[in-house]
Amino acid sequence: MVDERARHFRRLRRLRRSARRWSVLAGGLGGAAAVLTPYAGLGLPDAAWAGAAGSAIAVAAWRWVDLRALAAVPAPPALDPAEAAARSRARLVAAVERLPVGPGVLAEVRRVRSRLALRGTTAAEAWARLDRAALTLAGLAGRLTGLAEPAVREAAEADRSLRDLAHRVAGVERALNLAPRGPLAEVHATLVAELESGVAAYERLVVAAAGYVAEDAHPGTEHPSAARLTEATDLLHGVAGALAELRTTQTPLRTP
Repeated sequence: MVDERARHFRRLRRLRRSARRWSVLAGGLGGAAAVLTPYAGLGLPDAAWAGAAGSAIAVAAWRWVDLRALAAVPAPPALDPAEAAARSRARLVAAVERLPVGPGVLAEVRRVRSRLALRGTTAAEAWARLDRAALTLAGLAGRLTGLAEPAVREAAEADRSLRDLAHRVAGVERALNLAPRGPLAEVHATLVAELESGVAAYERLVVAAAGYVAEDAHPGTEHPSAARLTEATDLLHGVAGALAELRTTQTPLRTP
């Protein structure tokens, strides 16, 4: 989003520069017309000098009127520093996303930032395992089609839920440092157990997805491209043998 206050003052500066420029031009043309008209008498060039001077004076006057009108308008309020920083960050992210490698770079930056936010907590190890499993599944997602598509959607939902649970575990653990004993410790232990079991289930899903991709490729049979290459090789061998046989049985031509 555009900063309205900055745009207001930018328009004011542009209008002031334009008014000054037209004032200088009008003064120059008016002075030239005042000197050259009596010097050589009235003629067609004098009409051109006078017309140009009058037009420049009129435009300069309009520019000064517009400048006074804009200066009388109250300037928009200044942006809050936090909002201004958020807008600058959004513009930077949008600029990076337009680059060919931008989305991947932003995803990696967000992943590293989230991992650093959980550093030193119990959820850090589970988060790292979840990251590895998610990257593996992302590499297989293009081949998980047909019957496997619902599993991919469930995996995406589970990934968001487990990451939210990891942040919750980290928050409870930081609060647990203030009160090491009590009901909060039991809640923390329960959340950690849920996170560990969820990450383990996600890893099993990734392993199953890899098995699906492996089975879908039919590794026990010959690949179709390899079979076609074998057939083409046999065909070329046959043609070469036929040509060799034809060359040995053909009567040689006599040179006259």
